[in-house]
Amino acid sequence: MIDLYLAGTGNGLRASVALEEAGLPYRAHKVDLAKGEQRSVDFLKMNPAGLIPVIVDSEGPGGKPLTLSQSGAIVLYVAEKSGRLLPRDGTARACALQWLMQAGTDVGAASGTIFQLEMRAPEKSAANLTYFQSRLLSAFAVVDQHLAGREFLADEFSVADIMLYPNFAARKALIDGAGGLANLQRWAATVSARPAVLRGMKAAS
Repeated sequence: MIDLYLAGTGNGLRASVALEEAGLPYRAHKVDLAKGEQRSVDFLKMNPAGLIPVIVDSEGPGGKPLTLSQSGAIVLYVAEKSGRLLPRDGTARACALQWLMQAGTDVGAASGTIFQLEMRAPEKSAANLTYFQSRLLSAFAVVDQHLAGREFLADEFSVADIMLYPNFAARKALIDGAGGLANLQRWAATVSARPAVLRGMKAAS
């Protein structure tokens, strides 16, 4: 059994969507970030960085328990453990890993910075916020261009789509307000209709 510690953020929901899509049994434990539960002694034993998500797999490699953090690492671990969500073809697999990284760095970093500027930065700066919103939209525009003529990022549903979708969902109002990005919007509608994605997105509710 896998225990998942998460909150309803893009990072946390990547893990729950991956577990649902992989069909692996898990228990979800909601971590209340507003109450600082991620800084509790018990949580810091699992991840000293005090960040979600974290999984504890009682049946990890070699049958030994495994504790793992970082959403990208968790998504890849789940894919490899289940034998799903990673293309078998070498070229398609490399493509999936490329777009997984793009979602975790270009998209994820800009989206996370927007959250910090809006919610936690000691000084508010409209100019800085606008700058990072522009960076995020530029990253999504690259994805939109890639999705022209493609249903999914690596042509089949994969870890790449799982890494990207929760950030899209979190920033949908910004994306809708910007207009355009028809390929991205079409992709998101397809992904959001998947039953496992629907369940995963509600795991922290």
